[in-house]
Amino acid sequence: MTEDQGRPDEREQPQPEGAGSTQAVDLGHTRPLPPPSGSSYPPPSGGPFPPTPLQAGPAAAPTSDLWAGAAPGTAPEGQATHASPPAGDSPHRGGVTRRGAALVAAVVGGALAVALVAGLLGGLAGALVTSRSTSGGTGPLPVPVPGSTSRAAGSIADIAARALPSVVTIKVQGADATGTGSGFVLKPEGYILTNNHVVAGAAQGGDITVEFSNGTHETARIVGRDASYDLAVIKVGRTGLPVLPLGASSSVVVGDPVVAVGAPLGLDSTVTSGIVSALNRPVTPGGEAGDQSFIDAIQTDAAINPGNSGGPLLDMSGRVIGVNSAIAQVPGSGSGNGSGNIGVGFAIPSDQARKTADQLIATGKASHPVIGVMLDTTYEGEGVRIATAARGGNDPVTKGGPADKAGLQPGDVILELDGKAILSADQFIVGLRARSVGDTVELTVRRGGSERTVRMTLQAATD
Repeated sequence: MTEDQGRPDEREQPQPEGAGSTQAVDLGHTRPLPPPSGSSYPPPSGGPFPPTPLQAGPAAAPTSDLWAGAAPGTAPEGQATHASPPAGDSPHRGGVTRRGAALVAAVVGGALAVALVAGLLGGLAGALVTSRSTSGGTGPLPVPVPGSTSRAAGSIADIAARALPSVVTIKVQGADATGTGSGFVLKPEGYILTNNHVVAGAAQGGDITVEFSNGTHETARIVGRDASYDLAVIKVGRTGLPVLPLGASSSVVVGDPVVAVGAPLGLDSTVTSGIVSALNRPVTPGGEAGDQSFIDAIQTDAAINPGNSGGPLLDMSGRVIGVNSAIAQVPGSGSGNGSGNIGVGFAIPSDQARKTADQLIATGKASHPVIGVMLDTTYEGEGVRIATAARGGNDPVTKGGPADKAGLQPGDVILELDGKAILSADQFIVGLRARSVGDTVELTVRRGGSERTVRMTLQAATD
């Protein structure tokens, strides 16, 4: 990872392949899939968006503290993909950096690593009510009143009934392929939030169709999109839409029950449930044309599959606490095509989604906090090292940038970010991107044989 002219340059990241590598794939697009049996809404040509290459790093212990978790080298390595990759089935390019890169999930006692896959899925939801009777012949047990569809407030069925009118299926026709993803209504004036990788295929003259839960359709245009945070806002020409409220992801704790809604495999209005499995997972999926996302993700075991990308992850009050974006995948199973949920999914926290969506609606783009350094991608020691030589005409430390003002120099090694050990370049960049422009961060830096702590205010990256 590097920072080019004051911002991280995702394209400089190491891209190892083979054993131990980690891939991420957007879940918005996939290759053509056979229509599900009984489905009245078969996936369009191209199917749900497949996962794009995603990097995975050291698995962190369940905690709300950023980067707390496995020590360097203790976590197994794996692969990752977006839940709904962009049209054209172009996987994110990425690889495992030293010590497992940004995210690693262990399976079967750590013996088997998994790959992350990002994407949104859609589907059909249904309920089956059966009557039961006692074996003693004393009469039937209580069952819902025939014909009644009401459920207790706070139940999954109640949350689903209230959320479904606000969740949409997004069908994209790009120059080379089609794909299906998910999204949800952000503002009643027609603004809808989704993943960037879901709509990226239509950015250059493609078509976007939004399908609502009642079966009606509207064409949509892109208001703004940001590859770094893998978020996009689109708009339909319809007002008075029911909005899904955004909750506070900062208040989420491991073990909280959650509900995921979207269009997995093109199956609109699909509802699944689970819990928050972990917090602050540094996930770095790559995208088309070298785009790479930096996600301080919420991990969940709620079933998420290709096509779920862009759909909401809800708390038990029906508030959005995450935007579903990636799932784990067993290495060797491909880059999301034909693969499905294995109980490890990832969502962009709602606090980040709210901030980015507001910026996209206001200006069409989002700001990225940086410190103004280029990182040495060949370094394999503790922490991350600032490059010692200029690259591409850019100095290792940007003159006048936050790092320069704090006295950092080429060759300095950054060991900690706000008291948390830095295990990889990806983790460091994800940690910075989880902050906001104007935030103050504290870095522990080693120069020669001595260490010191410096503080700096994050600046916005310049294009």
